[in-house]
Amino acid sequence: MNEKDRQIIEVSMRLFASKGFSTTSIQEIATESGISKGAFYLHFKSKDDLLLAILQYHFEMIEQAFSEVITSSQSPREKFISQQMALYSHFLTHRDFLIMLTKEQAIPRNETIKHLLLGKQMDSHQHYRQSIIDIYGPDIEPYSWDITIILEGMIKSYMGVLLFSSPDFNIKQVTEFILKRTDSIVKDIYEDSPFLTNDKVEEIIHFFLSSDQPSLSNVLKNLEEEIDKIGEDELLVTFQVLKEELEKEKPRAPVIQGMLSNFSGYPSLDHYKNLISEYYSRK
Repeated sequence: MNEKDRQIIEVSMRLFASKGFSTTSIQEIATESGISKGAFYLHFKSKDDLLLAILQYHFEMIEQAFSEVITSSQSPREKFISQQMALYSHFLTHRDFLIMLTKEQAIPRNETIKHLLLGKQMDSHQHYRQSIIDIYGPDIEPYSWDITIILEGMIKSYMGVLLFSSPDFNIKQVTEFILKRTDSIVKDIYEDSPFLTNDKVEEIIHFFLSSDQPSLSNVLKNLEEEIDKIGEDELLVTFQVLKEELEKEKPRAPVIQGMLSNFSGYPSLDHYKNLISEYYSRK
């Protein structure tokens, strides 16, 4: 993302938070960003395209915040608390914008955004599941998916409280409270058999991927558009090599994985990397 894209995104977030998504015009965004309306379309095709970039920007900020609060000397429990506090802090910082999204239901349900959110949701499941195993040890692994769903339910519910609470919301207190409730669940969970086994989760994931998977041609089209926005020649060259390999009668998996690895470090490309990897893991 170049500096001008970032400026437009930050201006847009401020305008959307104060005026609402539907009532903020592209002309207003352009004027506040110091560019013409025509120049706006050189950066974003539409307001929906801009909103997609804003969502990706939010995910990038959260990932960066996570990496900044983690130190090698922290225990898994301390890492979890630090990351959750960073997440809550992010939501508090952008409270007005996020409330606007909730009230206006402004997120368009196009395929690109739908798959972006689905991919991030799956990443979230894996993140919390690994945190649970790190905190409670390998014996908890058979129950890790059940605890993940319960934990995420608590986190999302308190996130809603956070958005509509007073500014003095104690994020450390609520994070520790949620983790202590998880301690209680873990203590007693061994009395039951796991409900969400690994096989059942894999079946659910496969159902979502197979029933709602975009075609490879659409994935490549959207990936190329996203790379064009980034505007780095090396990524364009990598994409062309990847596309040529994928169009072969017998694509070579090592070449595909090698090209996909060149997209690392660009969070807006993660979704497309995952879709292409998943597509070839099923072949």
